[in-house]
Amino acid sequence: MEDILDLYAQPYDPTAPQVCFDEKPLPIRPGHLQRSDSEYERLGTANVFVFVEPLAGRRCVEMTEQRTRLDFVQTIRWLVDSVYPEARVIRL
Repeated sequence: MEDILDLYAQPYDPTAPQVCFDEKPLPIRPGHLQRSDSEYERLGTANVFVFVEPLAGRRCVEMTEQRTRLDFVQTIRWLVDSVYPEARVIRL
């Protein structure tokens, strides 16, 4: 925890952005409540990835239809190649 707090205390550096990352699974069908019981069968989830760079006031959101490792990797690649192509390092 101390490492994270030390990172947050560092000054803004556009070549080494501090990016907070979170993901949230979403119900597969918009508008339907998720139900759970002893017979619950998971039919899959959609996913939203959220990247926030608080020191720059920047937020990026990427949605995927699934929640797989490949979706995670492709979203991180998008962050590196498209959102921060000039960064020497991204502190995630």
